[in-house]
Amino acid sequence: MKKQSFLALIVVLSILTPALGQQPTPSIQQTGTTEPEDVVRITANLVQVDAVVTKNGKQVTDLHPEDFEIYEDGRPQKITNFSYVSIAPTTGAEAGSAAAAPAKDKYAPPAPPVHLRPEQVRRTIALVVDDLGLSFESTHFVRRSLRKFVDEQMQPGDLVAIVRTGSGVGALQQFTSDKQLLYAAIDRLQWNVQGRAGTSAFAPLEDDILFDYKNRAQVSGGSFVAPPVNHYTRDMTETNMREAEQSFRDEIFSLGTLGALNFIVRGLRELPGRKSVVLVSDSLELFSPDGKSNYRTLESIRRLTDLANRASVVIYTIDARGLPGLNFSSADTIPEMTVDDNGRVLANGVTNGRLLNVLQAQRDQRFIDSQSGLNYLAQQTGGFFVRGNNDIGQGIRRVLDDQKGYYLIGYRPDDSTFDPVTGRRQFHHITVKAKGPGLNVRTRTGFYGITNEQARPARRTRDEQLLAAITSPFASGDVNLRLTSLFGNDPRAGSFMRSLIHVDGHSLTFREGQDGWHQAILDVVAMTFGDEGLVIDERSRTETVRVRGDEYRDALQNGLTFGLNVPIRKPGAYQLRIAVRDAASERVGSANQFIEVPNLGKNRLTLSGMYVASREFRTGGHDAGSAASSATLQKTSAEEGQISGYDAQAGPAVRRFRPGATIDYGFEIYNARLDGATRRPQLQMQMRLFRDNKQVYAGEMTPLEPGAVQSESKRLAAIGHLQLGTNMAPGEYVLQAIVFDTLAKEKYRVATQWIDFEVR
Repeated sequence: MKKQSFLALIVVLSILTPALGQQPTPSIQQTGTTEPEDVVRITANLVQVDAVVTKNGKQVTDLHPEDFEIYEDGRPQKITNFSYVSIAPTTGAEAGSAAAAPAKDKYAPPAPPVHLRPEQVRRTIALVVDDLGLSFESTHFVRRSLRKFVDEQMQPGDLVAIVRTGSGVGALQQFTSDKQLLYAAIDRLQWNVQGRAGTSAFAPLEDDILFDYKNRAQVSGGSFVAPPVNHYTRDMTETNMREAEQSFRDEIFSLGTLGALNFIVRGLRELPGRKSVVLVSDSLELFSPDGKSNYRTLESIRRLTDLANRASVVIYTIDARGLPGLNFSSADTIPEMTVDDNGRVLANGVTNGRLLNVLQAQRDQRFIDSQSGLNYLAQQTGGFFVRGNNDIGQGIRRVLDDQKGYYLIGYRPDDSTFDPVTGRRQFHHITVKAKGPGLNVRTRTGFYGITNEQARPARRTRDEQLLAAITSPFASGDVNLRLTSLFGNDPRAGSFMRSLIHVDGHSLTFREGQDGWHQAILDVVAMTFGDEGLVIDERSRTETVRVRGDEYRDALQNGLTFGLNVPIRKPGAYQLRIAVRDAASERVGSANQFIEVPNLGKNRLTLSGMYVASREFRTGGHDAGSAASSATLQKTSAEEGQISGYDAQAGPAVRRFRPGATIDYGFEIYNARLDGATRRPQLQMQMRLFRDNKQVYAGEMTPLEPGAVQSESKRLAAIGHLQLGTNMAPGEYVLQAIVFDTLAKEKYRVATQWIDFEVR
């Protein structure tokens, strides 16, 4: 096979969206450990909330319905539904932890990343870094604490995302159990110079901001008496203007933070069970400098808490500043002036203790105000606020300890709760109490009088439906999709991302026409995002599929597959998002996948993506073997997007094989070192197979001999075959290729690539 005709392909872990069947509504007699699909339920027949009970800081898990009281707007309610749900992480063996071969040294090849099945997900955690509100100083400690969390605290069964509030739909902002992907997201955390925080966790006093006489008088309890006009009062006026401008700027960035949280919570709504969001920030203020509540920020928080409560999301907040020193230091500039108890300027050139007390009180109050939004947001959703702790990692540990389990408590609401006559959306307060000494209950504080069905936005138009699917951080399954995005490089055209999109034929609506023809119309939108959330590529089209006879039956059985090519101009992290809409039924499906495009200019050993297909794979109804299978993926731009119905189950887009099948695999090797004397590479290759994240097969380490055409090339094509056993157990497998370059430096000697497939 020619070197240039072999396409480099890659598959990496994408956002996992668990899909669980509908669970029966728990009754008052039920207790168990199965996590239901809907935790918080607000319907005309049931209001159900989750609650955590602690005593001396430890969870209490053995209570019964008679141990609780629940109130709506102060009125006691009869508990009709009750259960306890345990979500504590299981052991590594039960949760599918990676069991790689023992590493001989730190440069040994790693095992493929853990791929969780939906039933293995125990905790779903979004770690939200508010880079719109983090200082330069805090950013360093947050980055270090998150890395410690991934190293030491992340458990098998955890599905985690690290999200930045200031970067939009970034390629690295997705839920995964792949620690390497999380490390990449952590490494890209940077101080946002345009955010609302400065370089320090708490800014020092400066000479030109100390003359806010109005606020100083309010703090001291006196009434304002205007001092004589002089340079101090002129500075005061300028300071007030600057503070007003800063207050408005902080408000805008606070709304940006809340908007990012809103986006995350809406995506989490599609996942089953109880979800957690941990917001790490320096501040989130509810009050303006004059002491008045910030209406826009407060209203945004109220809407966010109602959305979080309906989505079964608990929000925890952490003050990244820890315990800052609020006393005066050498960084502060203290003015030389004297004031009386009423805030009058009595003299210049002398600093008295009364002024220092006023300034200290101002500083303390500003610090308290900066925490108001973080505290309120956590309390309203059943979480807690971590403050005064210099160890952010310990705060995250407290959050994880709180994820061991929770009670579900439900009651039948009165007809007046939803007010069907006037349709008023009144806010109803919920209070849950636990009987017994020393028992503390944390739960959601209430809800608006509207059912969950009514609260979901109605997306009526085609564009609204596609936009909602493509911008969601999670995949949806109304139209079943399978996305395979793959990296490759051409010496002339450069790097590219090739994607295969497979659509389940049973998810589509084929309408019967004349002469036995069946027609389905698909709306397709594809967007590629960089790690900063910017759109790199965007494509949209409508496809009409007309089939009949065997082609129609084949389309239903094997689905439809089409390709998409995206050139990549520079290395980095990318994410492809696909949304497909069935025009007849208006059902929409979406999928997304992360891909890392390496920098080949560093001249380090690199593997392309991996191609896998069985010899059962057919194109045009003929047995094509590996060569024809490869050619199928090499569509030109003119052919791109062409949809054809064929037996795709054993092809590279779906990869479902029968026991005993022969699998063809292949990939390209870039930047192989050449021997100075022979001008030939010296490479060795090993193949490993994993099932349920445990190694089940390891091939021999064999030399990779280049062909005559590739003998003096730093680019080589590697192809091979793998015979599956006839008694191979059904399930998901991962095939890993490991290449060793004996001529490279030890640190860059190993490169690895992997791809998943299914045996059924």
